[in-house]
Amino acid sequence: MRELRILFTGVGRRVELIQAFRQAALRLSVTLKIYGADLNGTAPALAYCDFTRKVCGMKEAGYIHELVEICDKDKIDLLIPTIDTDLLTLSENISAFSHTRVMISAPEKIRLCRDKNKTSQFFVDCGLLAPMPVNRLEDYKTGYPAFIKPKDGSSSINAFKVADEEELRVYASQIKDYVIQPFIEGTEYTIDIFCDWEGNPITIVPRVRVAVRAGEVLKTEISMDTKMQEEMIKLCNEFKPCGPLTVQLIKDERTGKNYYIEINPRFGGGSPLSMKAGADSAEITLRLLLGERVLAKDYLGKIADRAVFSRFDQSVCINMESYRQPLKAVVFDLDDTLYSEKEYVRSGFHEIAKYLKEPNAEKHLWQFFENGQKAIDSYLAILGRAEEKENCLAVYRNHFPQIKLYPEMLKRIRKYKEDGMKLGIITDGRVEGQKNKISALHLDELMDEIIITDALGGEQFRKPCDIAYRILLTKWRIKASEMLYIGDNLAKDFQACRQLGIRYEWKENQDGVHWREK
Repeated sequence: MRELRILFTGVGRRVELIQAFRQAALRLSVTLKIYGADLNGTAPALAYCDFTRKVCGMKEAGYIHELVEICDKDKIDLLIPTIDTDLLTLSENISAFSHTRVMISAPEKIRLCRDKNKTSQFFVDCGLLAPMPVNRLEDYKTGYPAFIKPKDGSSSINAFKVADEEELRVYASQIKDYVIQPFIEGTEYTIDIFCDWEGNPITIVPRVRVAVRAGEVLKTEISMDTKMQEEMIKLCNEFKPCGPLTVQLIKDERTGKNYYIEINPRFGGGSPLSMKAGADSAEITLRLLLGERVLAKDYLGKIADRAVFSRFDQSVCINMESYRQPLKAVVFDLDDTLYSEKEYVRSGFHEIAKYLKEPNAEKHLWQFFENGQKAIDSYLAILGRAEEKENCLAVYRNHFPQIKLYPEMLKRIRKYKEDGMKLGIITDGRVEGQKNKISALHLDELMDEIIITDALGGEQFRKPCDIAYRILLTKWRIKASEMLYIGDNLAKDFQACRQLGIRYEWKENQDGVHWREK
């Protein structure tokens, strides 16, 4: 299974976007590692990332250097910016990312989008309509109502509809470097566009902005307007976006004409709604990253026209250690948390050695393992017995292991039982192998519930999937904050805990099999 690594900068509240990429990876059978960059580590979307990376402010001199270091160290395949303040800096420094693709349009196009005057002129140059702005109160002669906003603003901050000249003067005195445009009465639309690396549009999805808060849509209706799509093809031919582009317009209620007002060369806050409707730009991104050729016809006729989406707020606790109420349940990871997985590996190699009947087989297998090599493959290659691989794997996976619980963990388990706690295990891995470990450790006698995630329906239910955690919360009828999860894998054990509000404890096991990966 191919592994891809994506870094989102300014990850903020983009939970839906990250979830869309996660689901797309699952459908494509791609192992996706999501990294989130944030200034202070409090962004809610970080709880949905596999790894978090703290960075300096976007306007600081070392910002690009820090991102390049992260991309090189973590072997990032693709960097995706999500907020306006990030775009120009990244676009101007794209050459610094020698080993990582950056999903960003050309610098001159980013500058165009940040300047309302240039944006309006660009629409006109593309043969589209736009309410042309002026930059001085004295030059505005078009009539009222009018609209005033910052020349390089975003998210509808300091953007106001004004009824007359007196009101316009008040706002003009309060906004630095403003533009004034005639106000178009009509229906507001956002068009979510996604293009390939060369700027060829793959999906174009207009949607009505039914309800909006702070510039971000709360309710939207998909409206596959043919004229809007044709107009956006014209725009893309001139703009040549790399990846996502969000365009806003107002359809005049009197004339039915489309007046274009804004371009954002990034994923819009409401972009996941178009993805849910069928224009799955997260999936397209992964396919492009895998080297596939993706065409508009692949998604033609697959968009849920007239689908209505309504969004809601959700919260995550970013400092679970602050909870003080009594626990009612403790759940453990298995491998390298309750026992040493290296003991299991040694036990398996011992059984393979007995099967192969080769002198010092166990010693050689262990040496290959310690060197980070595929032990069975490497040893069989030396012996000239590569055809025995499947038999050796079967011996390894099905053997009854010689393993024992860590003494300190056994002590904790007994103490929790004495205190009347519910006890459980959530573990990943092949079902028979995990069952043999559990039996060898006599954990079935100590635990109230044991969930082997593969037994739920396959590898897709392995951590960080939250289903096993939800099952225990529901079965035991307890609050998430009344449960503690103890595990050793920072990459996967605690993501569901952060999302659901489960308390968690990291067992720092430097002798663990996967320690170097963490």
